[in-house]
Amino acid sequence: MKTNGSLILLRGLPGSGKSTLANLLSENGKYPMYSVDDYFTDAQTQVYHFDFKNNHVAYKQCEENTKEAILKTIEKIFIHNTFTMDWELEPYFKLAKQFNYSLYIITVEKYHQHKNVHDVSDEQLQKMAEKYKIKLY
Repeated sequence: MKTNGSLILLRGLPGSGKSTLANLLSENGKYPMYSVDDYFTDAQTQVYHFDFKNNHVAYKQCEENTKEAILKTIEKIFIHNTFTMDWELEPYFKLAKQFNYSLYIITVEKYHQHKNVHDVSDEQLQKMAEKYKIKLY
């Protein structure tokens, strides 16, 4: 059965290169890219200001943007979030199933020396890494 498109989730710790890879795979924005970070980034200045109390709103906005793109039957849609816990993936599993999209999950690993642009501490990165689950089968 033919699908309506592909929903591609890029997951990894902050600084792993998710956003850079999403931009590359989306052919420099030919296909939409969404992230929780979009909510915290000023569209005009591109300045990022994270506020944990609005994190749930950011997650919802990312899901809604994805659903809008799906409703337009866009061929490829990229979501680049940390996705360290299963509950973060679930809404996208449901959207893919509901709208007959193929779902792909790409885990981005950090093999470079760049720091994360959000200044997440090494301690916090370690905590995130401990929660991170990869299902290979």
